[in-house]
Amino acid sequence: MKHLSKLFLSILLASSLAACANLPRGAAIQKEVTRAAETPDADIAVYPVTHAFLPHVAHWPRTDSKRHSWIGASRGSNAQVIRPGDRLDLLVWDSGDNSLLTSPAQQVATLPGIRVSESGTIFMPYIGKVKVSGRTPDSARQLLQRQLEGIVPSAQVQLAMTEGRGNSVDLVGGVNKPGNILMPDNNFTVLAAISAGGGVLSSIENPQVKLLRGANIYTTSIDRLYENPSLDTRLIGGDKLIIEDDRRYFLSLGAAGREAQFPFNRDEVSALDALAIIGGVNESRADPEGILILREYPASAVSAGVRGPRRTRVVFTLDLTTSDGLFSARNFHIQSGDLVLATESPLSDTRTILGLVGSVFGLVNTAGNLSN
Repeated sequence: MKHLSKLFLSILLASSLAACANLPRGAAIQKEVTRAAETPDADIAVYPVTHAFLPHVAHWPRTDSKRHSWIGASRGSNAQVIRPGDRLDLLVWDSGDNSLLTSPAQQVATLPGIRVSESGTIFMPYIGKVKVSGRTPDSARQLLQRQLEGIVPSAQVQLAMTEGRGNSVDLVGGVNKPGNILMPDNNFTVLAAISAGGGVLSSIENPQVKLLRGANIYTTSIDRLYENPSLDTRLIGGDKLIIEDDRRYFLSLGAAGREAQFPFNRDEVSALDALAIIGGVNESRADPEGILILREYPASAVSAGVRGPRRTRVVFTLDLTTSDGLFSARNFHIQSGDLVLATESPLSDTRTILGLVGSVFGLVNTAGNLSN
């Protein structure tokens, strides 16, 4: 009779627990998230990530489209070019007895530290203003000597240049030795400047190169520059370089190995990469058929004539129990702001119920032993 009472009590408890709508758990079940797409006024769209689907999503707009473009490499002069702000040191040699520039005891006239004006000119005695900006030092020397020969036929000119800010770039941060770098010639590139600054700081995650040129901003990753020489763009005087962490990130929630915000550790992060970064999924709780990626597109992505999703709010579903699902996950790219949600397995509720029933059996047995 006692055994029948125990059995009846256990069945009653199990039935009561099964009728509960919300058993304690740490994440949603897949159907709870995706069933809103089945209603006529659905505000989300659900897409299984498969081999057949990948070519379509590849043409959809990116949610991180605000990233700036980059400039390809080009070729410049191997010589220095005089720019406003540079300083010129001139020596004018004249051996004539009646020289306008020198005395018999001193056959050289020294004109040090002549600053190139904003208009690109310098002032020379007996000549006036001479435009030297845009010329190489040797070309400027020849120009000055030709103009002096009409006044001082025997004059010879020597010219040395000291670069100003117009012939330098600024390494603002992200390198071991930030500061102002003088450009030795017109082929000074981004990687050459980073090298002159002592290289990228090792603490930066997936370093991004930001080039500020006037009112424009260009960005790329250091890995792309390392792997593609055609992207090692030539710098222009006044450019500013900043090396910084990749600001893109994705989130993980649910029955994941870790629930947190994760930065991108490379230029392209696949769904499988993301799962590895978050430490996989909880083996006892997660549903491997229900890995969801939630993404919100801009309103422009659903405009007429645009290849994109049906709704701005999109749920991509991954099934990691099939070979197609695994291969497709490896080729599906995560975008900044995505949420990777590892849903709970439907069996988790059953395990919870069985665990509670087992606990009740133990309590009933304990109570029976105490009453004997």
